[in-house]
Amino acid sequence: MSTITITKDKSTLDLPMIIAYLQNSYWAKTRSVETINKSIEHSMCFGIYLDDKQIGFTRVVSDRSVFAYLMDVFILDEFQGNGYGKELMHAIMNDPDLVDVENWFLRTMDAQGLYQQFGFTELEFPERTMAKRNFII
Repeated sequence: MSTITITKDKSTLDLPMIIAYLQNSYWAKTRSVETINKSIEHSMCFGIYLDDKQIGFTRVVSDRSVFAYLMDVFILDEFQGNGYGKELMHAIMNDPDLVDVENWFLRTMDAQGLYQQFGFTELEFPERTMAKRNFII
């Protein structure tokens, strides 16, 4: 029987796999290896493992009280559809460092159904939200 493990221990991350996945994703395809490494270094990262193989990743940028931004969430394609994304989200939303965060944000083009299960909704007042981007995806 396979075992699922979710950890914040960055030393266990399969960085080549993460970099390859992100550089082939619709949202991070223009990121350099240096940018990806820097983003991981400065984020709280979660790896999900099936036995000893990393099958997914996400990172959270947060002050651990008022604000958290969920980013780069993925499960490798061959492992999707097995509930691993839900397990990863459950671990993040119940992590002791994040459980009391007041405001969560994320961007997605294709996984609204997953995130809605964890209380995410469309922006309540989009007219009050602004963004600044240095490049267009």
